Amino acid sequence: MRLRTTSSAIRFTLAISALAICGVVLAQREYNSGKVWQEPKVVEPASAGSPPADAIVLFDGKDMSAWKDADDWKVEDGAVTVNPRGKPYAESKQSFGDCQLHVECAEPEVARGSGQGRGNSGVFLMSRYEVQVLDSYNNKTYFDGQCGAIYKQYPPLVNVSRKPGEWQTYDIIFEAPKFDFSGKLTKPAYITVLQNGILVQNHVEILGSTAYDKPPAYEPHPDKAPLQLQNHGNPVKFRNIWIRELTPITFKMDEKSSQATTQQ
Repeated sequence: MRLRTTSSAIRFTLAISALAICGVVLAQREYNSGKVWQEPKVVEPASAGSPPADAIVLFDGKDMSAWKDADDWKVEDGAVTVNPRGKPYAESKQSFGDCQLHVECAEPEVARGSGQGRGNSGVFLMSRYEVQVLDSYNNKTYFDGQCGAIYKQYPPLVNVSRKPGEWQTYDIIFEAPKFDFSGKLTKPAYITVLQNGILVQNHVEILGSTAYDKPPAYEPHPDKAPLQLQNHGNPVKFRNIWIRELTPITFKMDEKSSQATTQQ
């Protein structure tokens, strides 16, 4: 009886060992895509009051030297205020395509007007595609024109507007449209917007320019174009504006890995 028990135990132990060995062999067959990626560069992240290390600062609270047509906007206490009697837009001197944009804004502390006439401004990507800035705190208007909307195209997912006078943040991820050599659209623009840290536009397809008086439509334009801050006749404030240009990370195929995969 003891011999049978011992023999069974040995067979059981050998079976377990065989399974373990097979498991090790299987675990060693790691999947390899064959893609050799370039190494992501190291970027010091943003900290309180300062942008990421690779950001281009467009307004640091001192002057509007990175912008055109904003000489008469008032810079004070680290913020710049739209001059309601100035030109329709302040335009960045530098042009951008795919980007991550951070903007902080505050509506006039004393709320005047209603609907589109209250705290109206806008952030225009490539001088064409507007993320609406508006006092939408207890202020009714058409939904695709309220704060956080892609103007005349998409309302915000939620209304997260703060009270007039309180600072608000926009964090915008923008993918520029692409056109072929003949001017035909080959890829539409896409945009994601977080307002005050909350998602209000989730990678939506921009349908074309965001005009007030005509339907959206694409017109061919360069791969990069200036940003614009709108003067809509209200003394909206801005501060801490920075942008990061986005470049896709690239890879090349490992020929040896590809050949090995084909042979298997």
